[in-house]
Amino acid sequence: MTEVKTPVIGNIHSTESFGSVDGPGIRFVTFMQGCRLRCEFCHNPDTWNTFGGHEYTAQQLFDEAIKYRAFWGEKGGVTVSGGEPMLQIDFLIEYFKICKEHGVNTTLDTCGGPFTKEDPFFSKFQELMKYTDLVLFDIKHIDPVGHRKLTGVRNQNILEMAEYLASIDKAIWVRHVLVPTRTDYDEYLQRLGDFVATLGNVHKFEVLPYHKMGVYKYEALGYPYRLKGVEPPTAERVENANRLLRTADYTRYLTD
Repeated sequence: MTEVKTPVIGNIHSTESFGSVDGPGIRFVTFMQGCRLRCEFCHNPDTWNTFGGHEYTAQQLFDEAIKYRAFWGEKGGVTVSGGEPMLQIDFLIEYFKICKEHGVNTTLDTCGGPFTKEDPFFSKFQELMKYTDLVLFDIKHIDPVGHRKLTGVRNQNILEMAEYLASIDKAIWVRHVLVPTRTDYDEYLQRLGDFVATLGNVHKFEVLPYHKMGVYKYEALGYPYRLKGVEPPTAERVENANRLLRTADYTRYLTD
């Protein structure tokens, strides 16, 4: 008697049909529900709760995404973001596997928070990487103390994930949010730039200036906004960050 496998259900916050900043080309972007980090600058606190959202099977999500294939061109495809998508890694594996069976480019947008080299997670992560073309890797803070203050969690495992991805030569785009009074210090930027330079698999390095567009969500949810009074960085500080991080050196994405 053939065993019928029960599909994994994904809890999805929302989708975006024509994403243009979440990987190469035009992309169908899925925002998963749930995140353990509590980043002070997060503009999607409504994704923190692990429960809620809309329930999909991987096949249902793919059936929705593939409707837009005509718009993707040669470089587009699907991106899964969050929240933190790796909290639902079983769903990710199923979804990306279906995508690759149909020749669809796959991108994972993660901060690396759930990463560990302990099983069962690590074996699942290795399986996921078989079906992942690109990782958008958000490094929140290079300093352990600063990272805990900014996000509420440690960063040792996150940096370990970056090093593991380098060891398997998985293409990544590193993204770093520049936050005055938190990450916008020359010492931290130099340390982050030196760390990223050791990896060898970074195709793009982006500085994302902190913004306040999600503040209204905190008010609606009744959450305190801990960066109240902090203004976005000036153009000069963004330029300084790009210089210290040497972001202009990472151009492989142009020929991918």
